[in-house]
Amino acid sequence: MSRSASITRETKETQIALTLDLDGTGQADITPGVGFYDHMLHHIAHHGLFDLTVQAEGDLHIDAHHTVEDVAIGFGQALSQALGDRSGITRMGHAYVAMDEALARVVVDLSGRPFPVVQAPFTAPMLGTMPSALVQHVFESIALNGGFNLHAAVLYGRDDHHKAEALFKALGRALDAATRIDSRRQGVPSTKGTL
Repeated sequence: MSRSASITRETKETQIALTLDLDGTGQADITPGVGFYDHMLHHIAHHGLFDLTVQAEGDLHIDAHHTVEDVAIGFGQALSQALGDRSGITRMGHAYVAMDEALARVVVDLSGRPFPVVQAPFTAPMLGTMPSALVQHVFESIALNGGFNLHAAVLYGRDDHHKAEALFKALGRALDAATRIDSRRQGVPSTKGTL
């Protein structure tokens, strides 16, 4: 059974084509054109062992917001679609990731109920050409469109690049753990019998 999905999102601000394979090997081909964000998306794919292709054209002459947001929306939608009815998955996962002096924690529950909580303070206004405030927005958009609980926090750190990188790596690893098929599981992982 294939656990992959392709999403196309076209607005007056962006054109996004995204493909996600949950049972990949961590291969990524990403071209949103926002350097730091491209780098972070590679981390999600690599550490989540997802194959991820993202082609994006957006109004970068204005700023990075629309492109970053719409790619996150597409990623969340693709994740939800690839999971199908979520039968057999582990459902919950977490990861702690250290990046030099920074430590991040991400906990997910692929419950079908979207609820993001993100605690990620940054000192600098920009991470390359990406506003640092968009990190929180990315995590929120992925959770809301993916239909899952997401609790993400930078526990400590000095360097904003390290804090953000630790968060995105932790997201990939937490999603890898939660999306895995548990061979002992029959049906959806819920006492209610549905998610």
